[in-house]
Amino acid sequence: MQQFEVVTAVAAPPDQVFAVCLDVESHTRSMADSSERAVGGKTQGELALGDTVTFQARHLGLTWRLKARITSYDRPRSFVDEQESGPFKRWRHAHHFEPDGTGGTIMRDVIDFASPLGPVGRIVDRLLLRRYMPHLIRIRNAYLASTFD
Repeated sequence: MQQFEVVTAVAAPPDQVFAVCLDVESHTRSMADSSERAVGGKTQGELALGDTVTFQARHLGLTWRLKARITSYDRPRSFVDEQESGPFKRWRHAHHFEPDGTGGTIMRDVIDFASPLGPVGRIVDRLLLRRYMPHLIRIRNAYLASTFD
């Protein structure tokens, strides 16, 4: 299993950042380069505890679908989404929001993931996904942070 963390400063209070991170349309706009769109579950608005959403996107030359459920929700401090079905053996994304002391937010994304296919999946994780996945989260976070500029 791979784990990584991305920390992003956002010039908005935690409650606002929390809400934008749970907004389906904001998420799909942040991933426009991969043609991501919501195709199942809750496809518009702000997700809440227990909600599911299925995203379809094109990554690494292939079209993927990932169905995620919000499994933990502590507004405005944190929430967790976990894959219910999709390309990963495991996908768990914990989102943490802390005041920065100046009216902004320190957003911390902690992602645990593992590819399927045993040894082959572990090689893919190490050689490709351990760089690609943090890159995607940085792109997403840069877009979300820019919505407050």
